[in-house]
Amino acid sequence: MPSRVPSGSARSLLLTVLGEFVLPAGHPVWTATLVDVLAGLGVENTAARQALARTAADGWIAAERVGRRTRWALTASGRRLLTDGAQRIYGFAPSAASWDGRWLVLVVSVPERLRPARHVIRTRLAWAGFGSPVPGVWVCAHAGRESEAKQILADLGMVEDVYSFVGPFAGLGSATELVHRAWDLEAVAGHYHTFLADFAEAAPSAGTPTLLAQARLVHAWRRMPFLDPQLPAELLPPDWVGHAAADLFRALHHDWATEARAAWARTTG
Repeated sequence: MPSRVPSGSARSLLLTVLGEFVLPAGHPVWTATLVDVLAGLGVENTAARQALARTAADGWIAAERVGRRTRWALTASGRRLLTDGAQRIYGFAPSAASWDGRWLVLVVSVPERLRPARHVIRTRLAWAGFGSPVPGVWVCAHAGRESEAKQILADLGMVEDVYSFVGPFAGLGSATELVHRAWDLEAVAGHYHTFLADFAEAAPSAGTPTLLAQARLVHAWRRMPFLDPQLPAELLPPDWVGHAAADLFRALHHDWATEARAAWARTTG
């Protein structure tokens, strides 16, 4: 039996299932189907139903009654959320292919009205690849993400509270020390090593159908774009472990995709 998971993780697992199976399938899915799949991932019935209710309350899915049964469809905002997430997750590479040496720097002054939302601000900027070497300053090695940062700040009502700069590193300090202060690469490497240990010998079996194996694989990998800022190779340790982890994820996801999607179709048919 899979270990039981807390309710917060239940919601996260639901989003994984929605993004991996419901989004590409493009049609509504019954409550019982989602609850059964989540049960296979270790989520209790009550926690699964709470996750559905909370996700609906956020406006990402909508319920439709069909007789005595309920099915769920992604809303427009839900499709947009999961599509954006899929692009980042499936296209994620642990280092930038090339780099022009320019940094994007944000000087952020969080207004008093948004103090309770500081965690959201940090989460959104971290997802976009930013790190904070000192309070109030955020840096990103992808200068082209200025428009993404502007959208994040606009969504949070903070555009007028931020100053941005783009340019190369100057003569004071070192880029190595800046990276050390902005990101904990040792912790990121630890997550990659854990991923490799969990999935290096992974293979679906009679007790772990491919659908569930694929869901667990994607759920483990979807954290990586949030944890890893995708720094250029020049700023990473040699033989960065993220490359091996990314190769494993892509290989397994490709190998399992056909049977996992077929199993989902059988489950929802």
